[in-house]
Amino acid sequence: MKQTVISLVIIGMIGWATYHFLSTSETEQTEKRTPVVYSNTEKESGAETEPAAETVPEDTIGITRGQIAPDFELQTLDGETVRLSDYRGERVFINFWATWCPPCRAEMPDMQKIHEDGEGKVLAVNLTHTEKSPDDAGEFAEELGLSFPILMDSKGALSEQFNVVAYPTSYMIDSDGRIQFVAMGAMNYDMMRRELLRMK
Repeated sequence: MKQTVISLVIIGMIGWATYHFLSTSETEQTEKRTPVVYSNTEKESGAETEPAAETVPEDTIGITRGQIAPDFELQTLDGETVRLSDYRGERVFINFWATWCPPCRAEMPDMQKIHEDGEGKVLAVNLTHTEKSPDDAGEFAEELGLSFPILMDSKGALSEQFNVVAYPTSYMIDSDGRIQFVAMGAMNYDMMRRELLRMK
């Protein structure tokens, strides 16, 4: 009886060891076959980037990398109507931000530099529905001397459409209107410029 119990325990241990070895080996093989590639290698920035997208059909509209960004229409601080489609043929850097968000405030001077460089169009979408006052964005832009368009997402519809869950969130869109880069968290000038210049 004792010998039977010992035999069963040994068989169980061998079975568990075999299962553990095979499942670990299978996981490693899967990881080798499908690597996750991140565009952002600068961990110190605090920005998290989305893994590289698999190939998607050319006409797919969506908010993930490789898809055509959905068109939208918003008012600027000056009341001018801006559509994303107005910028087709140019590289576009869309940034969702709020004045009460310290990382958002910190990256604004770098966004102004990007705007002044002229390598792409900067559109800063203010999460107006989260501000204490609708005037906050205008006062902040004036204080920092921001000259790129500040778009007012007064009801939060656009931030919801783009699934903005962290502030700031940035989308880099190429000249064909396709999303090439997404970052949640603040970026610095070098990262912004590098990602813009990677696009056509």
